[in-house]
Amino acid sequence: MQDSATEVTAAGIARLAGVGRAAVSNWRRRHADFPRPVGGTETSPAFALAEVEEWLRRHRKLAEVPLKERVWQQLAGHPDGPVTALVHAGCALLLIHERPPVWLDISSGTDERLAALLPTALDEVLTPRVPGTARPGRTDRSRVNGQPPVNTPPAATPANPATPATPATPATPATPALAIPTAPRLLPSVPLLRGVAELAADRGARPTFEFLLGRHLDANPRQYTLTPPDLAGLMAALAGTPATVLDPSCGTGALLRAVADRPDRRLHAQDSSPELAALTALRLALHTRAPVHAAAGDTLRADAYPELRADAVLCHPPFNDRNWGHDDLAYDPRWEYGFPARTESELAWVQHALARLRDGGTAVLLMPPAVASRRSGRRIRADLLRRGALRAVVALPAGAAPPYSVPLHLWVLRRPDRTHAQPELLLVDAGRFTAEGRGGPDWPGVRETVLDAWGAFDRDGGVEERPGVARSVPVIELLDDDVDLTPARRLPPPADTDGAGRLADVRARLDETLRLTAELAPPPAEPVPSAASGRLPLTTVGELARAGALVMRTGGHGGRARVPVLTDHDVLAGTAPSGTLPESEEEPVLTEPGDVVLPVLGGGAVARVVDEATAGAVLGRNLVLLRPDPAALDAWFLAGFLRGTANHRQASSYASTATRLDVRRLQLPRLAPDEQRRYGERFRALDGFERALREAGRLGEQLVRGMYDGLTDGTIAPD
Repeated sequence: MQDSATEVTAAGIARLAGVGRAAVSNWRRRHADFPRPVGGTETSPAFALAEVEEWLRRHRKLAEVPLKERVWQQLAGHPDGPVTALVHAGCALLLIHERPPVWLDISSGTDERLAALLPTALDEVLTPRVPGTARPGRTDRSRVNGQPPVNTPPAATPANPATPATPATPATPATPALAIPTAPRLLPSVPLLRGVAELAADRGARPTFEFLLGRHLDANPRQYTLTPPDLAGLMAALAGTPATVLDPSCGTGALLRAVADRPDRRLHAQDSSPELAALTALRLALHTRAPVHAAAGDTLRADAYPELRADAVLCHPPFNDRNWGHDDLAYDPRWEYGFPARTESELAWVQHALARLRDGGTAVLLMPPAVASRRSGRRIRADLLRRGALRAVVALPAGAAPPYSVPLHLWVLRRPDRTHAQPELLLVDAGRFTAEGRGGPDWPGVRETVLDAWGAFDRDGGVEERPGVARSVPVIELLDDDVDLTPARRLPPPADTDGAGRLADVRARLDETLRLTAELAPPPAEPVPSAASGRLPLTTVGELARAGALVMRTGGHGGRARVPVLTDHDVLAGTAPSGTLPESEEEPVLTEPGDVVLPVLGGGAVARVVDEATAGAVLGRNLVLLRPDPAALDAWFLAGFLRGTANHRQASSYASTATRLDVRRLQLPRLAPDEQRRYGERFRALDGFERALREAGRLGEQLVRGMYDGLTDGTIAPD
């Protein structure tokens, strides 16, 4: 097998065959003709995909492999890496999307012919759609999108005249985001491209690329910082309907993709990662008819668009970057509002955004909350306020974007085109829309609150005060020693005129729940006589699935529709579906009444029967769904026996830091339907008692927290 062969891991083989990894291990031990590893490590070997597919086909284990899974394995195991494969796939998909007859013509011959003809066809498509794309054989990198790249920042008046001039370190010039691949580079990708074309014929070119990109991002979560779609939509809405939009730290292009379409729109993107810049260019070219100008390079050191004056700038910059160019850019003309300290990289991005706006243009940036209050940035914040450049600071709920534990801020800026007589700053706190548990924020509530406040402020220059939510603050009130712009510290507390009444209602609900809990408490347990305690004949979930008594499904795919996701946390806590999953082309698993759902990680003996309120939710990650045939299995009987501690112990495997449940090994007795229902009724009663206990605990915590708050803020008397 050649070194350039596409490789696949044991986990990939398991997905191809629709089995668990244990089955792959068994095949390797039991079948002498199983392919030998061609790479990887001893603990995680890699196999040649072509040899694996041939072996699976010969042993009739490949018959049900979905096309999308085969294409993904080809992409993930590409000899030049998954990103190169994804770029080649995106180029082919754009050609299929724009000129399908051309693709049909050049793909009708041999692989060598396709690889030889494809660069010319891509040149004809990519050059008008992504201006500045490097053509095959062209090595001139002196210009990006018709503009000279920035090698060193031009000289300007020093931000601090007392600081002596120091020579700037030459920066790597910005380069085109895309380069049309040559025939030799494309040849190893041809089998993948044919599979991608087949997938696009069924799904469409754009959904196919979104599926492959989403799979790649999901497979490498630590490599990329993503901007969630709801947040991207809010930021784009705050920017209005601009014709020219720039994202100087584009990532995967989520912000530019969220901008409302218009006939004369022009998009500009840049990212320090060449991989992300290329993927963004292709993603946007497939998403819109607008020209997509995209470049790869360090934006602060090597700006690809020094002459651009955009209508809007949208940016999710890197946070807490100490290596942003402080030593190289001391005399850069972009620092109109002051030279940022080494620890204030975010304020460098703010000023870069303002420098790339036309007069009156709007910039929206996602910021860590510390930028609003750090002492090292107070002079720049003060100047932004005095000159009317900073127009709004919005505190988002925790969970809006990574890092999910921190309530991030949005800064809305406008390049001053006039002097405000009485400048004010809009402060909005959307923290009350934080969702309980692991679910994301209440995005409809966040969006309505923020856009209503910004719309009124932008139109009238002020906004009606809403305690704890929104207020327009005179700039003079903010120009103190700290220049602290944190909304929660400048907004009046929310009015709470009936705190005691709410607590009285909580107490009444707690009393009722405690009474119900007492009624649902199980009667004293009576031991089974020793003569009747013989061991019942057992079966396993795996045997029941093979016999057709139940269907087993695993979760983890979000699909395209916006549907609440049932997470493993929801199952463990007994709460409503609260999660989200990335959009994907994979068909989601939807719950139905009577399904039994189990978490497979963590070691807890939990099984939940889906009721009418939970039905219709998407099954989340690390969950297994069992759908029993009502004629053969009672759902409550099944769930009850699957919760046995000893049952879980014998079906679990243990790693150094985690426990994983093999659901197929869980056992339950073989009983007649009437006896199953008898057990099921008792298990259902126990479930009701458990729910009442949880509700009593939640109400008790709410009562205690409310009493502490009322006593400390003076709304409740101590007697």
